[in-house]
Amino acid sequence: MKQIILMSVALLFSLAGCLPSSGGAPQTESTPAALTQVRLPVGYIPNIQFAPLYVAMEKGYYREAGLEVVPDYSFETDGVALVGAGELPFAVVSGEQVLLARAQELPVVYVLAWYKDYPVAVVAKKEQGITTPTDLKGKRIGLPGLYGANYIGLRALLDSAGLTEADVKLDSIGFNQVEALAADQDQAVVGYIANEPIQLAAQGYAIDVIPVADYVQLASNGLITNEKTIRENPALVRAFVQATLRGIADTIANPDEAYEISKNYVETLASADETLQKKILAASIALWQTDPPGQSDPQAWENMQSVLMNMGSYSEPLDLSQAFSNDYIK
Repeated sequence: MKQIILMSVALLFSLAGCLPSSGGAPQTESTPAALTQVRLPVGYIPNIQFAPLYVAMEKGYYREAGLEVVPDYSFETDGVALVGAGELPFAVVSGEQVLLARAQELPVVYVLAWYKDYPVAVVAKKEQGITTPTDLKGKRIGLPGLYGANYIGLRALLDSAGLTEADVKLDSIGFNQVEALAADQDQAVVGYIANEPIQLAAQGYAIDVIPVADYVQLASNGLITNEKTIRENPALVRAFVQATLRGIADTIANPDEAYEISKNYVETLASADETLQKKILAASIALWQTDPPGQSDPQAWENMQSVLMNMGSYSEPLDLSQAFSNDYIK
């Protein structure tokens, strides 16, 4: 995990001459002078799960804040490295990435909790009898790889049952969890609770789902910035956070409208299975119900640090008060 971030930073610094400067908020010829353009890494492909961002863009909430937001569907670790290096002001990432980055002295700060619950779960066909973390012992488990939220979530579940990686068989399969479980390549797979379980159920499979959040509360997906942006332009941070919160609130209040808006940003959505995609949106909305909206739970950060240190991701505890802030959600 450490090497991934370090390699990303090295590569991105080597490309710095090709990237926009001015704190990641440049003007372009096509951007009105009054707007600050913000490229926003989100760590995944265009997807209905980003509906709140699309709503905030479509309804002009970012424009009202003087911003033009351009989603960037690059790798999550790249977004963390760019924000940590001061090349971009914001990114959407999972909570563990914040602590892994700060352990490498990248000054990223989490300023908006988008997801209340950690969105990862283990999924298995019912005939496997895998209903609790203890049942994972000796099982072959498919996951994208030994990195990212899926891996961290699995490790947290194993820890809750007193198990280690040596007690299971891990299978790095990329983002093919649905296919791997359907074909019985693996006895269980790890995925996002608002994605793979819904797809498998829609295909007619009887499944059991073990959400990580049922066993441990972890710092989850949200918005990060960096210490430099907070220090030099706190108004930008507040404006971005508030506009994003408006998009989340509107999506929760009117998911059908959010779905239609998302068709303008997700090319495949218009031809996709609408019933399935709306189930994915509904499951995502259930994960976004933070109270109050956007607030980080300090205990979730303590729990995340414990999981990462147990994994050997870093050895000295971090000052968690520097890793996240609730100051900009008010």
